[in-house]
Amino acid sequence: MEFIDFRLRWEGRINRSDITAFFGISVPQASLDIARYLELGPENLVYDRSSRIYLAGPSFKPIFASSNTPQYLNDLLALEAGFLEPESSFMGWRPPTALVPTPGRQLNAHTLVTLLQAIREQRGVKVLYQSMTHPESQSRDLSPHAIAHDGFRWHVRAYCHKREDFLDFVIARVLEIDFSESAGPGPLEDRAWQTKVDLVLAPHSGLSLSKRRAIELDYGMTGGTVTLSCRQALLFYLLKHLRLDVDQPSAPEAQQIVLLNETDVKARLAELQR
Repeated sequence: MEFIDFRLRWEGRINRSDITAFFGISVPQASLDIARYLELGPENLVYDRSSRIYLAGPSFKPIFASSNTPQYLNDLLALEAGFLEPESSFMGWRPPTALVPTPGRQLNAHTLVTLLQAIREQRGVKVLYQSMTHPESQSRDLSPHAIAHDGFRWHVRAYCHKREDFLDFVIARVLEIDFSESAGPGPLEDRAWQTKVDLVLAPHSGLSLSKRRAIELDYGMTGGTVTLSCRQALLFYLLKHLRLDVDQPSAPEAQQIVLLNETDVKARLAELQR
């Protein structure tokens, strides 16, 4: 049912051969599936006798959440990046698509599996970690409780027994890892992870009305603003992505957006640096 719904919404058509090829079922079964879908959405498809194909009806309304826009675009990105095999997506035809290349970061599977097991079983790990602040790799006892992606890199959120604090560690910089007996505070004690911070964004006031309208459309703003909710622990990364981490003002066309509640957000960021 979801497959039929997806194809009708994004390709505007479907026939029995699409269903039989994707699911490996018989033509009679595909016909029964289409009939069942018609019961769920009587106005969603019409049969075109000339082309012998089902077309999306003029008043089509998707039935399943899997037919939403984010799902379609995520599939498109995953297929283009090679993270998703064509047979694993409901997508049939897809438009020519290009991605801005980023440097590849290969994570060691053993490292990731160990971290996931440690999080799941609430166990500690001993790692050999290469940081940016020390020329030599260092041994750390960690109690991990979550993983996070900053847009470019995967991190593990963990209590560091050396620093006696919850910190982010870039997973790709873990050179060695093994389980340990160390058991630190639980995730509920990681206040920065549990705390959400709202960022209220608006177009830069120095832009013309037409350019401000373009920015509002880019960011899905309503009434000239949009609010993003972010874990306090990830606030630094979000501000960096939005280019709101610099203190020196730049040209409106370069900055494009401003942070309306900057004082509150910067105070939250400062708490992380204490």
